[in-house]
Amino acid sequence: MMHKTTWTAMAVSLVLLAASGCAVSRGQETVGAYVDDTGITSLVKARFFEDKDVAGSSISVETLKGNVMLSGFAKSALERNKAESIARGVKGVMSVKNEIAIRP
Repeated sequence: MMHKTTWTAMAVSLVLLAASGCAVSRGQETVGAYVDDTGITSLVKARFFEDKDVAGSSISVETLKGNVMLSGFAKSALERNKAESIARGVKGVMSVKNEIAIRP
């Protein structure tokens, strides 16, 4: 029984080590920061899809250390500004860089 527990612990350690390696390669400091950034990105995207003024499928969201970058296309300045406002309202967001282009 102890042998199985040891193997399980080693497997979990390897997974955590691999995950932290991925996080470090993205410029993150910890696995926790990577998980937080992933959660922020997911929440921003979800709020875009909930909002009638923002086309969530046309806007990309990337998060690094709580700093969100928006890119893609908007149909109007209203949509571009609304997307930025939504992103700023998500818990954990430190700053927002809005690179959304307005399609003519």
